[in-house]
Amino acid sequence: MQALLLRDGKLSYQSDWPQPEPKIDEALIRVTVAGICSTDLELVKGYAGGFNGILGHEFVGVVEQTGSPASSEWLGRRVVGTINLGCRQCAVCLGDGPEHCPNRTTLGIHNRDGVFADLATLPLVNLLPVPDVVADECAVFTEPLAAALRIREQVNARPTSRVAVVGPGRLGLLAAQVLALAAGDVVVLGRRPESLALPEQLGFEIGLVDEQPDDRFDLVVEATGNDAGLAHSLRLVRPRGTLVLKSTFHNRANVDLTKLVVGEVTVVGSRCGPFEPALRLMAMSASLTQKAPAGIGVQVRPMIEAEYSLSDGLIAFDHAAQPGVRKILLRPN
Repeated sequence: MQALLLRDGKLSYQSDWPQPEPKIDEALIRVTVAGICSTDLELVKGYAGGFNGILGHEFVGVVEQTGSPASSEWLGRRVVGTINLGCRQCAVCLGDGPEHCPNRTTLGIHNRDGVFADLATLPLVNLLPVPDVVADECAVFTEPLAAALRIREQVNARPTSRVAVVGPGRLGLLAAQVLALAAGDVVVLGRRPESLALPEQLGFEIGLVDEQPDDRFDLVVEATGNDAGLAHSLRLVRPRGTLVLKSTFHNRANVDLTKLVVGEVTVVGSRCGPFEPALRLMAMSASLTQKAPAGIGVQVRPMIEAEYSLSDGLIAFDHAAQPGVRKILLRPN
């Protein structure tokens, strides 16, 4: 099968990689469409200590085979899949789920081949069926949309809260749309005027991050993936406000943390989120157009920058790594 393989920091396209075999509790999935995200780009740079294997964790696919006849009801179903695979035995897995299992593997990120391939395997417990009204190119956003919804689980965004999302990129726009469903005043901030064209089109108040006064916002979501964005986010949050960190990046941050102590700022690390609400939200939003105002559903189609075949995956990664580029999709077939 085809696959995009990361080995010793070098990404390569393989046309004859061995296809995986599902275990008894797993499904073999033919990948329909997959999305390149910032974590994939950071893994190529060496994030998380380096990863060797097939990249990719955002996907939609069709179940072709299961490891047991008892699970044949999954055959032919269009699915997405959660990305953390816990041991299902420890207290963390049994009490809280697999996201923080000390023995977990993570699809396309840690000790588990991902979905930038013709075929991939996942445990059946990780699969969720995609509603008929949600197209593949929308359903591929399930994982990052779930990550955005995780903020809503962790932070109480009130209608009166002053909220800023720093970073108008892939995850930042999803976070802004999700927060706009609860908070009345969501501002999307960026470094360049051209990066703010799409958030403005989606109905958000926008602004240049350099021009914002200190201590302006009750809640700030950092979604830039760089030191400067983190420093600005810390500058903008008010004393006793909340700073949500969504970025994963390879380099170590170098910022002055004095304000966290003096300003008694609450810092919330935020990672993976719930897939079922993400799918429901996309199903409810399926009829929306780009003219729908912020705060009504979520729109993901406007975020799609380009699509590539898997055989052009190296070109796709170069495109995705360019400043200001949003979602790049890969279609194996």
